[in-house]
Amino acid sequence: MKFKIFIGAALVTLMTTVGCEKWLDVNEDPNNLSDLKSPEVVIPAAQISIANMIMGWDMGFSGGYWSQYWTQNYTASQFKYLDEYQETGFGNAYTGLYAGALNDLKAIAISSETNSGDYLIAEALSIYTWQVITDVWGDMPYFEALQGDEGVTGPVTNTGQEIYTDLLKRVDDLLAIDFDDAVINSKYDFIFGGDVHSWVQFANSLKLKLMIRLSETSNYDNAAVLAFIQTGDFLDHNAQIHGGVWEDSHGDERPATWEDKDGKRHPMVEYQAGGANYLSTNVIASRTFLDYLRVNADPRIDNLFDAPSGGHLGAFQGDFASKEDSDGNGTPDDKEEYSTVEFAASSDIPLISEWEVEFYIAEVYTRAGDNANAKTHYDNAVEASLDYWDATGSITGAGEYAEWQNGTIEEGIKQIAMQKWVSYCKLQHIEAFLERNRTKYPSVNEIDIEADRQYAHLNFPVGDFTISVNGRGKLNGNLPASPIYPNTLINRNPNSPAQKLDVGQKVWWNVKAGK
Repeated sequence: MKFKIFIGAALVTLMTTVGCEKWLDVNEDPNNLSDLKSPEVVIPAAQISIANMIMGWDMGFSGGYWSQYWTQNYTASQFKYLDEYQETGFGNAYTGLYAGALNDLKAIAISSETNSGDYLIAEALSIYTWQVITDVWGDMPYFEALQGDEGVTGPVTNTGQEIYTDLLKRVDDLLAIDFDDAVINSKYDFIFGGDVHSWVQFANSLKLKLMIRLSETSNYDNAAVLAFIQTGDFLDHNAQIHGGVWEDSHGDERPATWEDKDGKRHPMVEYQAGGANYLSTNVIASRTFLDYLRVNADPRIDNLFDAPSGGHLGAFQGDFASKEDSDGNGTPDDKEEYSTVEFAASSDIPLISEWEVEFYIAEVYTRAGDNANAKTHYDNAVEASLDYWDATGSITGAGEYAEWQNGTIEEGIKQIAMQKWVSYCKLQHIEAFLERNRTKYPSVNEIDIEADRQYAHLNFPVGDFTISVNGRGKLNGNLPASPIYPNTLINRNPNSPAQKLDVGQKVWWNVKAGK
């Protein structure tokens, strides 16, 4: 009965995010979904919904700006609030993840046998979605959440630490189940095409992610994580929504997920082609990130940005109000031509990437003082990112800018974090933001751009973050750490967490010294 209660959300989510003509081609009446005998048809809706939320309006754009990949164009104003560090609650993402994906996944799980492929997908993606939610917002209703059908209209708030404890238990319980006889209908699995083993690898990789996210807390035990990676079976390919034509677990060719139709495109393509040209009118390259690529001749630069006729150029972060000529070339800042961003129609959305897993493993070995294994997995991660973008050349060889250095543990963590920052651009924006909060790399340079623009131009701190020019006074010189709570949560739940004062409030695991 519960499946019938929730299934409508699946159809709404799928239709409003990416359409349903192709993805609900299940020889069933889409207006009578509650009569379906199998929950598997809801799986695509949940998968697409999660992807659209993590790379959509709130998390895609905010992650891009707050990771200093992008900054607001001088000639528009849509995303000034992000560069100004104004209060934002990520309300669209909250609704999509809670009311959409999590309800759909709950419906699938309670309608499936616990050793079935459908249950494996539903529980793995539920744990993943909760991880995103608590990592982004912090304390949230959890144990009593999703129980509106049972009369719970004001679920109590749980701490992020309580949520993490349960997520780790849930993933352990999931991995303890024998899925050897499980089967997944490849038609309804948009991520792995019905490959049960890949979903087990996903669960292992998710556990590793949960464990290492706590690296700066008293809950972290590197010896335990080291033991886990030495016995675990992790992803060696991306867990992603495929933007282009791909091959499923049976070797069958699958069509591209996105289509060039309103409501059926990759979310960033939709905001450009089907929206108000949000990318071309508002987004330009941040000098923070662009200079790091340019100075180091990183071969991925042309995959991540489109260069103007004069070559790649990035703007100071949050400098959208400037009319000055910071570089003294005779052209005011607001009249310069900057590198821009464009997403291909076939762009993927990774939930967990191959390079992400390899970087995690490299960090565990680094913390264990094992530089040899750290280098192996670090090199694997960088190579996976280069391969993804079909970038030619090497950057980790002897004397090259990303060569592994057998330094201290902290130096190793920084090396990994810097390349992780690069590899997440245009693919995993919210994860880039969260990981920088955890590791504090790139570091923050205190340079005051507005105070002396020519000095800032000549002495720009390549490889460091800067404080947004127009956000400098908002958080007392600090960077954003989490969105405030969405109005939907605050206004509708009498047991909601106390509203945050600003976007500078840190979640519980964000305790490492630094901004």
